[in-house]
Amino acid sequence: MTHPSVHARKNPNKTAYLMAGSGAKLTFAALDARSNQAAHALRALGLATGAHMALMMENRLEFMEICWAAQRAGLYFTAISRFLKPEEIAFIIADSGARVLIISPAIHAQLGEAGLAAIPPGVRIFTLGPALPNAASWDDALAREPTTPIADEIAGTDMLYSSGTTGRPKGVKQKLKLEPITTIHPLLKLLMVDMIGMDDTSIYLSPAPLYHAAPLRFSMVAAALGGTVIIMEKFEPEPCLALIAEHRVTHAQFVPTMFVRMLKLPPETRAAYDTTSLRGAVHAAAPCPPEVKEAMIAWWGPILLEYYAGTEANGVTVINATEWQAHRGSVGRALVGTIKIVDDETGETLPTGEIGSVYFADGPQFEYHNNQTMTAKAHNQQGWSTLGDVGFLDADNYLHLTDRKAYMIISGGVNIYPQEAEDTLISHPAVLDVAVFGIPDAEMGEAVHAIVQPTDIAQATPALEAELIAYCRARLSPLKCPRRITFEPELPRTPTGKLLKRLLRDRYWAAVK
Repeated sequence: MTHPSVHARKNPNKTAYLMAGSGAKLTFAALDARSNQAAHALRALGLATGAHMALMMENRLEFMEICWAAQRAGLYFTAISRFLKPEEIAFIIADSGARVLIISPAIHAQLGEAGLAAIPPGVRIFTLGPALPNAASWDDALAREPTTPIADEIAGTDMLYSSGTTGRPKGVKQKLKLEPITTIHPLLKLLMVDMIGMDDTSIYLSPAPLYHAAPLRFSMVAAALGGTVIIMEKFEPEPCLALIAEHRVTHAQFVPTMFVRMLKLPPETRAAYDTTSLRGAVHAAAPCPPEVKEAMIAWWGPILLEYYAGTEANGVTVINATEWQAHRGSVGRALVGTIKIVDDETGETLPTGEIGSVYFADGPQFEYHNNQTMTAKAHNQQGWSTLGDVGFLDADNYLHLTDRKAYMIISGGVNIYPQEAEDTLISHPAVLDVAVFGIPDAEMGEAVHAIVQPTDIAQATPALEAELIAYCRARLSPLKCPRRITFEPELPRTPTGKLLKRLLRDRYWAAVK
């Protein structure tokens, strides 16, 4: 039971949020005043409890001010990725029912006249700073409002959309519980307080875009607990280590690609920064190759905590570093829901060790907003729900993910999960990033193919291709290894670390569709 407003009274001059690059900061007193003004402004715009607003901007202090304003005004708030296309942005705004959109000047320039025109009619558009064409000034709207709380404070919540890596974004809208603004979600309390020990002394580092679920929610809860949050404008490996050392960061949340990039730094660079202040490093969002996780534990100690969940919140697994070392490669045991491994063809539950679709039973129910078709696809006849992943349970009921169902390769009638080859290739010192997928093959139906981002694009030679194929075959069955490897200077990933494999795969399949 806590909130930034509580800390504004207890410790007004303490820094709540600090921008890593610019050094701009927001004290708890300033956060409280600004979020109060914004809550009044949203009410003045006609947004009562349960109404909806959206925001779209780069990582900056105003992002958190607006989210806290919506939270204390009982609103649904949707943070939209600034990397989406105009039609995707327009879809999310229309689908969510947002009546107000707040953007930054950079987003205004990015959208341009055509992008702004695509936003559904009736949506009030505001920009930070002075007014711009087709966007009123959010600063002017706030200046008219008091810094005291609105009279009808009640806890709002985020309504976030999937990143759209496998199709149109899908929104998950949870029912408002009409709780006090000081309420912290029980699952976030479990992860952040009970499992990694965050409190009002914590220095939390957020290296990822705030529009994503984990960075946004963790950054809000860290401030709710009274800790200080350091927000990176953009993740870079060495500056991240420098921030940990300079600010004595105690907790942070990462995605595996960030681990890979830090580990690929020269040993002397890594050794130059003191990371011993870290007490908890949470990671999720994508599978972490076992070799990468082993290296991180060896470097930072047994402070890593991994969880597997989705925006749908239909189930959660958690595993700490000690458990992981005993169950290498696992994403943990279920804390919310009961894991079922299902054969999609028969609908039967599979025994220990057998690979199938991962479902959660007995977990919270969810629906994709305005999308009953996708909701139905995510559930089976028993009412169990899935996030679309494939895996198995070991003898101690620890879940091991093998891949996304959509990425399974069928070659000569054999099911191949490309994650194994990806995990193997990423451990090669010349590989910075990798994507493995199936491409058309006249004889086998599909052939295993890899696209590699080398640490040095000048190394992208036939000799390196042969070396990587041999490296993979020395560690995996040849059936699971790529026949060919092509090189690219950079692979398409969202800023939250999700590989846009569909974009790569579609190049090869477009001609046969």
